Amino acid sequence: MRHFLDFERPVAELEGKIEELRHLSAENGLNIAEEVGRLAGQADRLLRQTYARLTPWQKVLVARHPERPHCRDFIAALTEDFVPLAGDRTFGEDAAVLGGIARFRGRSVVVVGTEKGADTEDRVRHNFGMARPEGYRKARRLMRLAEHFQLPLLTFVDTAGAYPGIDAEERGQSEAIARAIETCLDIRVPLIASVIGEGGSGGAVALAAGDVVLMLEHAIYSVISPEGCASILWRSGDNAREAAEALRLTAQEMLRLGVIDRIVPEPLGGAHRAPQEAILRLGDEIEECLRPLAGQDGDALRRQRRQKFLGIGAIIA
Repeated sequence: MRHFLDFERPVAELEGKIEELRHLSAENGLNIAEEVGRLAGQADRLLRQTYARLTPWQKVLVARHPERPHCRDFIAALTEDFVPLAGDRTFGEDAAVLGGIARFRGRSVVVVGTEKGADTEDRVRHNFGMARPEGYRKARRLMRLAEHFQLPLLTFVDTAGAYPGIDAEERGQSEAIARAIETCLDIRVPLIASVIGEGGSGGAVALAAGDVVLMLEHAIYSVISPEGCASILWRSGDNAREAAEALRLTAQEMLRLGVIDRIVPEPLGGAHRAPQEAILRLGDEIEECLRPLAGQDGDALRRQRRQKFLGIGAIIA
C-alpha cells in the first residue's frame, strides 16, 4: 500500500476512489472505464498542480519519503558486478556508508554512498544513514583506491548529517569529515556526486565535493536540518517549516547559488512513485557528465574542482 504525505491527501482520495471502482468492475463486470478515466485524469492534474508548487518544507518531506529509492537501489540498478569493500583499516566497519568497485555502463568505477535503510531494523543497522568517523575514513580509502587504479568515482548522498554521538566525537568525527572533503578535492580522477535524498551538513559535503554535483529535483541540501535549525534559532523544533524556508535548501535554490551543477527531473509525484524511472534518469545524467571528464588530465581535473568550490558564495544574494 502506497504511503501518502499529508499534502497528498486529495490525490490519495481520488486514487482510492479509482481503486474502488476498479474493484467493483472486476467483481460485477460493470463497464466503468469512462468514469475511471475521468477520475484518473483529475488525479493526474491535481498531482501536477501539487508538485508544481511544493513549499521548501514539503520538499523536505518528499526527500525523506520512506519509499524513495536509496543508495543501494541506485547502485543495484545502475551498476553491474558490484564488489562491496568494507572497513576503514583503522577502527572498523560502518554500515551507514556503502562502497566498492563496479561497472557503470561498461566503465569500471568506484562507488560510495550513504544508506539510510528501508525498514526499522534495516535503518537501525545502517544508523539511519548517519556515518561515524570510520564511515568517512572508509570513504577516503575508497577514494584513494579509485585514484590509484585511475577509476572514476561516483558518490550518492542521502543523509540527515554525520552521527552526532559522543562515541563519534571521541573518535574524531570533525577531523574525519574534513579529511574526506580534502580527499575529494585532491584526487586526480573524475568525481560525479549525486544528492538523491537528504544532503545534510558536512556529512553530505564529505562525499559531494565533486567535479559535477547533481541533485534530484525534490532532494534537499543544507548546512543543518530544518528541525536542528529551528531548535537553535527558535528554541523549538515546531518552527521547522520556517527554518526550511530560510535555509534555501531546495535543488532550485542550490542551482541558483552555484552549489550544484544540474537538477535531475523526477517522475511526476516524486521519485518514490516511479523509483526505476528516477534511477535511470540519474544514470543518464551521470553518464553524460562523466563522458567529457574521463579523458582529462588528472592535475587539470584537480585544479578545476578546487577552483569550482573556491568560487561558491561569490553570487550569494
